[in-house]
Amino acid sequence: MKKIISAITLAALLMITVLTGCAAKGETNAPRTNTQVQAPSETSNEKIKIGIIQPVEHPSLNQIRESIILGLEEHGLKDKVEITYKDAQGDPSNINTIISQFVGEKMDVIVPIATSTAQSAAAATSDIPIVFAAVSYPVEAGLVKDLSKPEGNITGVSDAIDVKQIFDLAFELTPEIKTFGFIYNSGEVNSAAAIEQAKSYLEEKGIEYVEATITNSSELQQAAQSLAGKADAIFTPTDNTVASAMPVLSAEAINAGIPVYTGADSMVADGGFATVGVDYTVLGKQVADIVKRIIDGQEISEIPVETLKEYKKIMNTTTAKSLGAEITDKMLENFETVE
Repeated sequence: MKKIISAITLAALLMITVLTGCAAKGETNAPRTNTQVQAPSETSNEKIKIGIIQPVEHPSLNQIRESIILGLEEHGLKDKVEITYKDAQGDPSNINTIISQFVGEKMDVIVPIATSTAQSAAAATSDIPIVFAAVSYPVEAGLVKDLSKPEGNITGVSDAIDVKQIFDLAFELTPEIKTFGFIYNSGEVNSAAAIEQAKSYLEEKGIEYVEATITNSSELQQAAQSLAGKADAIFTPTDNTVASAMPVLSAEAINAGIPVYTGADSMVADGGFATVGVDYTVLGKQVADIVKRIIDGQEISEIPVETLKEYKKIMNTTTAKSLGAEITDKMLENFETVE
């Protein structure tokens, strides 16, 4: 009996030794923290899974997505990542469904483009690293409390526009403006915050303003028409609802002889007059840089929310001609132009 007990004891000790050895060697199988990605080994066929979601198809958002993917390739990750891209097609319920799919599929990193998708991602998971793109006001959106030191599983790149620069440009190009009209979706946090800044700026300047709010793109034409005769110029921020139907606003504004100043370059390309706007190619590359840092093992708390590194003056020369604006060649030297 003693021999049998001794044999069992020896076997148990051997098993403990084996398990302990496996634990020591199996560091790559240790659970990750809620802000880290466990990169596959050089010999592994596994790929890092990245889920990218945008709320709607639009040139600016598409440009961001394409630049993120290109940026990851430039970091040498083309064959090391598996990217799943989803478009919510302008339906908020689709955003929640897609994010739930990403969480269920255990994505290593989720990259939501725009505020609404980032909010949905943040509500859905506290374990998967989230790197947002083009969230204008992350604090106001409830994503982070401190831009310099994110405390959860989320960081990213803000596309907050410099409202003062846009209005300074407006008064430089069209100094006769007495009243500005605002068009935006009041349900978009980024738009509401930008409009509040615009109101404060104009109040300091003694310039009047009127506003027309919308809840979906089908209301944009009527909103634009409501400002005709009331406003000398229109300002619309980086508003996804307006951007998705920007040609409608542009056409109505041109018919009324009103210049439209926007928050994004793509909105000028779609018929807006001018902006000091966001270069979304640069923004996408910055997002890719952050994803790479997370893949390399850096904690999100060590990665501050970034702002855009480059802005540019953009003018639509076709719109300028349609409005009869007096634009000289010397003025255009400081602009990137689109037609």
